[in-house]
Parts: sequence; C-alpha cells; structure tokens
Amino acid sequence: MLRPQRVGDSWATIVDTDQQRVKLILTYDPRPDRREDYFQYVLGEFVPRLASEGLAMSDAWHTAYGQYPLRLTGFVAPDMASLERILTSQTFRDLEARLQEYVSNYQRRIVPARRGFQF
Repeated sequence: MLRPQRVGDSWATIVDTDQQRVKLILTYDPRPDRREDYFQYVLGEFVPRLASEGLAMSDAWHTAYGQYPLRLTGFVAPDMASLERILTSQTFRDLEARLQEYVSNYQRRIVPARRGFQF
C-alpha cells in the first residue's frame, strides 16, 4: 500500500512493506491414521525445506471447536514474484504432494501478509 509521508520539507510516497509481503495459507485435516508420520514429516522436512526455499513460517493454528479445518499454517514470502517462483518449483510440488499423503481437505490460498490471524 502506498501512503504519502512528510520527509523533511517535502512529501514522499512510502511503500508499506507489510503490503508487499504475501502469505501462503494452508488449511487441512491431518489424517488420524497417519498422525505420527504427519508430525515427523511436517516438523522434520516440510517446514525446514520451505524455509530453505525462502518461505518463513508465520502461523500454526489448531482448531479446537467448530466446523473448520483442524490445521491452518501460514508462510510468508517477501513478495508475490518470490512466492510464485517457489510454488511453481519442483521442490514445492514434491513437498506439497507428500503432505497430501498425510492430510485430507487440503486447500491453499495467497493473501497479502498482515499481522495477526488470517483465514
């Protein structure tokens, strides 16, 4: 988001860096019969490999009540071009395909990154 700001005796257009960042939100239900494998994969491989690709984990939520996905995880990229590069990589496609072996009702979406909970 662009916003005018006074800088000394003049005005400048400031780019709000939170608006440049984008968040990849993954929602899903871990399969009860694959629970241990799911945890080992997500913590031991999925999250570390996404971090090495340039996605920083920002959120990890568990739904305790209601008709919503059991898990919501968020990963932040510095900009949309970086996220698109990651999402189209063979590495991401392989990681995502393997995650789907351990979960059901998998969905992903991209939103502008903000502080706080985003669904």
